[in-house]
Amino acid sequence: MKWMTTPRRRWTALASATLLLVCVGTALQVHSQQSAAAASAATPDTARTALTVQTTRPSTQNWPLTATANGTVTPWQEAVVGAQTGGLRVARLRAEVGDQVRAGQVLAELVSDAASVELRRLEANLASARASLAQAKGNADRARVARQGAALSDQAYNEYLNNELAAQASVDSSQAQVDAQRIVLDHTRIVAVDDGVITSRTAVLGKVVASGDEMFRMIRQGRLEWQAELDAAQLGRIQPGHSASIKLPTGGVVNGKVRAVAPHLSTSTGRGIVYVSLPASQAKAGMFASGSIELGSAPALTVPQSAVVLGDGYNYVFELGSDERVTRRGVRVGRRVGDRVEILDGLGAQARIVSSGGAFLADGDKVATATQAQAQPQTPAAASRREETPR
Repeated sequence: MKWMTTPRRRWTALASATLLLVCVGTALQVHSQQSAAAASAATPDTARTALTVQTTRPSTQNWPLTATANGTVTPWQEAVVGAQTGGLRVARLRAEVGDQVRAGQVLAELVSDAASVELRRLEANLASARASLAQAKGNADRARVARQGAALSDQAYNEYLNNELAAQASVDSSQAQVDAQRIVLDHTRIVAVDDGVITSRTAVLGKVVASGDEMFRMIRQGRLEWQAELDAAQLGRIQPGHSASIKLPTGGVVNGKVRAVAPHLSTSTGRGIVYVSLPASQAKAGMFASGSIELGSAPALTVPQSAVVLGDGYNYVFELGSDERVTRRGVRVGRRVGDRVEILDGLGAQARIVSSGGAFLADGDKVATATQAQAQPQTPAAASRREETPR
């Protein structure tokens, strides 16, 4: 019986050891669960916040209404200076492109020798006609005296009177020829028709010009205007006298006034022209510029531009709820002035929104405001979450 006792003791010892190991494992698992529960209880809820943010509320401001447009800077009016007589050669040029000129200032001179000679000939003819008139007038006066004494026949009397009238007509004709030639001589001096700036010169020294040939082109009075193109809806709201602001390609900004609004629209583009008078500035004719025309003012619900987040082609803001969780709301934006943007739709006037950092948030995130962060420092877990890649 002794040989059976030893194996039984061995099996008893093995079962006891197995039971001991099971008890130890169960105790370790219970201890681990208690430790995790204690750690969870010790960690505040703020450790799960996504970000510490600043908040703001929308504000209502009175903003100007504007119509934006593009257009070209053009002369207010152009003037063409040309030759009024033909067959004469350009003798002198007295103006160049870019010159500021006054009305009546000589810009060029044509050869005037032949015109001067012709004028002297016609003046001599005029002098001869006047002499003939004087003689005919004397004869007519004597005939009038003789007629009273019946010493002159009716035929002779009428002849003297007719000679006087013919001599007077000859003087008038000669005087007209002299005046015409003086005009021709005066036209050999090409003068500016108004104050302005010379923009082109086609006159060439030595060229024989024809009557009507263009020699100079100028901007009348140096005045420029911006011709802005707008659609029918915008055009109907603009009136002469409205202020406009034009941004030049050089970077400068010019302020002008609406001079006139086109009475019709283009049949090809469906757009009309607004003529904006510009003051003397860096603007040059031919510049393409963008600008805006003020149409008055209207209240606007505005928020900081930093509060608006662009995503998937839409604009969003994050509204903060009473549970300190954010809700992403789609908004429609309008005018922009400075660092603020107008909200047309999608946000209430009393909403509390995240003013910056919205790009790092997602819908439903729990956040801490700057005031809360000062009262209760964040745990390392919350700080590490702020460093995570934005969603």
